[in-house]
Amino acid sequence: MSKRSPNDLIDTKYLIKQVEKELESSSRRLFGKQILSLGSLSLLSGCALTDGDSAEKMLVSVSRWNDRVQAFLFDPNKLAPTYPESMITKPFPFNAYYGEDEIRDVDGTRYKLELGGLIRERKPWTLSQLAMLPQTSQVTRHICVEGWSAIGKWGGVRFSDFLKMVGADTTAKYVGFKCADDYYTSIDMPTALHQQTLLTLTFADRILPREYGFPMKLRIPTKLGFKNPKHITEIYVTNDYPGGYWEDQGYNWFGGA
Repeated sequence: MSKRSPNDLIDTKYLIKQVEKELESSSRRLFGKQILSLGSLSLLSGCALTDGDSAEKMLVSVSRWNDRVQAFLFDPNKLAPTYPESMITKPFPFNAYYGEDEIRDVDGTRYKLELGGLIRERKPWTLSQLAMLPQTSQVTRHICVEGWSAIGKWGGVRFSDFLKMVGADTTAKYVGFKCADDYYTSIDMPTALHQQTLLTLTFADRILPREYGFPMKLRIPTKLGFKNPKHITEIYVTNDYPGGYWEDQGYNWFGGA
């Protein structure tokens, strides 16, 4: 690449500030190719397409910076708003990276939740065993990165109680999730321990429907919808960054609402 003038450097600094602004709002709308492409970066910064690796590294660096800022601002004691049941959205929307005709069928009678990573008691859990644990419920708003929201009633096991019960290392950085539909994601430990984060087993006081994540969905009202995995088959605790289905494609990882 040719030597840059002082004006080129000024333009690049301006670009970085604009990218940071976009990243701060990316947790509320699609991030990546719909916001900035390598082509637009090259036009704004004067870099050739051969500088793609540098541009990608810059975006990843700023995205990680944004994650750290959101984590710093996150208050583990602040509750998401709750609502009366009269405000529940009917019908509650279905949303996934595939159509309703592709919803996964999971046999609840054979289902076992696998545990891994920094967890002392790694025995699998059946649905009946999970249902015997103390249950709680909440009426909270699901906020989608696509711009819509809906209110639903979710019931299940408080996730912090479950993590402590199985001897999870709550000083670790991350909790990761693998799902029956090949989805995967991860969250920070403070969010995992938030009192409103639930291992959801019911919706509207009924067994969790297939379209909403049977047999188990993680409900996190303090985060955007894509951070709420459905059809969970495995939970693991780790200090190594686990990424996620959408996060690995450019979405902001922290995903706070």
